Amino acid sequence: MLWTSGSGWAKPPDMLHLFHRLMSRLTGREAALTRWNVKILGNLLTTQHYMAGLAGSLVALPEMPQPVGLDSRICRQADIESDWLRHWCGELDTLPTYHRKLWETCFVVQALWEAGMLAPGKRGLGFAVGHEPLPSFFAERGADVLATDLDVSNRRAAGWIATDQHGGDAEELFFPKLVTRATFDARVTLRAVDMRHIPKDLERGFDFVWSVCSFEHLGSIEAGLDFVVNASRCLKPGGIAVHTTEFNMAGEGPTVNRGPTVLFQEKHMRRLAEKLAQAGYEMMPFDATPGVKLMDGFIDLPPYPGNDWPLPQQSTPHLLLSVHGFPTTSAGIIVRAPAAA
Repeated sequence: MLWTSGSGWAKPPDMLHLFHRLMSRLTGREAALTRWNVKILGNLLTTQHYMAGLAGSLVALPEMPQPVGLDSRICRQADIESDWLRHWCGELDTLPTYHRKLWETCFVVQALWEAGMLAPGKRGLGFAVGHEPLPSFFAERGADVLATDLDVSNRRAAGWIATDQHGGDAEELFFPKLVTRATFDARVTLRAVDMRHIPKDLERGFDFVWSVCSFEHLGSIEAGLDFVVNASRCLKPGGIAVHTTEFNMAGEGPTVNRGPTVLFQEKHMRRLAEKLAQAGYEMMPFDATPGVKLMDGFIDLPPYPGNDWPLPQQSTPHLLLSVHGFPTTSAGIIVRAPAAA
């Protein structure tokens, strides 16, 4: 049988091809709805944990910090439910939630506190500070802070400015609940610095250095590793650097090696430790052992807060997420400079 068209006779349509086109459209819609089902179940999971008093507003926030002997490590659910993290949540005027970004901030603070850096007279250097509360937090504890970010004229800053994550204005670093105006003005300075080209005059000038989820955005794995080594040169003898970054839990397999956001793996942490040792610095042992609690296996999927979505945003566990299909969490790195001879 032949089919007719407006211009004459034609072959029958490929019904199998049409069927696959229709199913691909349905599958795409169903995939989005499946992701939303994941968000709903994740929201139930976090709600149950909050109601059980494991995190959230029902948790007591210890008044005193808790020493734990922190080493370089990945984010885990047990940390969110620990007294050491809960204490810093209280000090930072926030609640302990199942979010890796909160873990990153508290990891930096805990590592610096254990090293005796949260004290008057210390000098700190922050890279790619964006709108972080840490400059205010450190200043209130007596540190003089140099907060840095890309110059607004740098073309690489455009994306961060567009998403309101660029720290080009000191006012965006002032958190009145964490520091007085007078203290902030006296102790916090903002300077434009490219993490790929750290100025020589910053070397050996700081008791502590930090960056929060920044060096994975330098274009490649190697650029990120080089930054950590070069930033360590800004430390005074006996100083400490603390950095957090994106970490691919998928072992030794493929990862994102180049691009706007790269994903480090355990093998890269081993190489970083070797590069730092060659430069005369010590990286605290890195522990990539996965957590054993339920949320340590929950991988969050889009949409994330801020994305366009027709339903109310759900609060899901966000200790791991999918980045280009890779299970990704946060990793914290601690580096020590040798003491003066």
